[in-house]
Amino acid sequence: MKRHLFLALSMALSVALSMALSSLFLAGAADTALAARFISIGTGGVTGVYYPTGGAICRQVNQERKRHGIRCTVESTGGSVYNAKNVLAGELDFGVAQSDVQWKAVNGVKPFDEKESKLRSVFSVHPETAILVVRQDSGIRMAKDIKGKRINLGNPGSGQESTSQEVLNALGLSKDDLTLAGTLRSSEQGDALRDNKIDGFFYTVGHPNGGIKDIFFSSEASIIPLTGSGFDRMISAAPYYVNAETPGGIYRGVPNPVPTFAVKATFITSADQPDEVVYEVVKAVFDDLDSFKKLHPAYAHLTPRQMLEGLSAPLHPGALQYFKEKGLK
Repeated sequence: MKRHLFLALSMALSVALSMALSSLFLAGAADTALAARFISIGTGGVTGVYYPTGGAICRQVNQERKRHGIRCTVESTGGSVYNAKNVLAGELDFGVAQSDVQWKAVNGVKPFDEKESKLRSVFSVHPETAILVVRQDSGIRMAKDIKGKRINLGNPGSGQESTSQEVLNALGLSKDDLTLAGTLRSSEQGDALRDNKIDGFFYTVGHPNGGIKDIFFSSEASIIPLTGSGFDRMISAAPYYVNAETPGGIYRGVPNPVPTFAVKATFITSADQPDEVVYEVVKAVFDDLDSFKKLHPAYAHLTPRQMLEGLSAPLHPGALQYFKEKGLK
């Protein structure tokens, strides 16, 4: 009888211990699931600089994920306008966008229908120059020569399309003045140029750019200056544009700098993004900025002060907290 009672008690204790351990395990798993947070960054085409920019930011964040519980992923998207609209819609947590697109969103200028009061700046990254790349046999020697030509303006929802329209305005032209107003993504335009399906394309990008390098390596192409009175008026009227030069000596057959204008790549989020998440993302990049700068040649000369330039939307409180701690604000 005592033996049976002992066995019964032993089994009961064993079951109770097993249930307790299971409860602890499940509770721990639940705590881990609650602690983990996944964030997404909208970028651009895989051949541009936005995609590796998102990857570089995620690399910095993911290195510390055991401490803060944030796991970062990158999405290739349609570009600046798409990123801004989807950040505001809550479909993306963060995005990379041209400074002119950020300004248009804040001020309710097309392609935005109203002032986007929830858009928030996090920091800016590299400068981006506007370039007009053309086939050497296209007959295009000056920007105004694109009239009657096949020119890719960029895919709908991209910063490239938005900037291309401003370039047309500066030249006193419209899409109707082109034989073809292309809507190809940046990853598609190089092949189209090589295959003689287009005569040229506009692109606003950081340098050096792998896709552009490939075009100049595999075809006979030129970069056309974007200068003149129309561009002077455009730059004077727009707070997000500056006179600039596309560097010489980095693309085959382009030994000298080419005059143009530039914007900055900016990193954006929504006012709905939690302060602690934004703080940790900024901390991950700025606390180890030297490592970040080595991840792409376009970042080589970045300084913390420069990474607060070109921001039209208010700084997110999480970013502002970090910058105040470091004496940058």
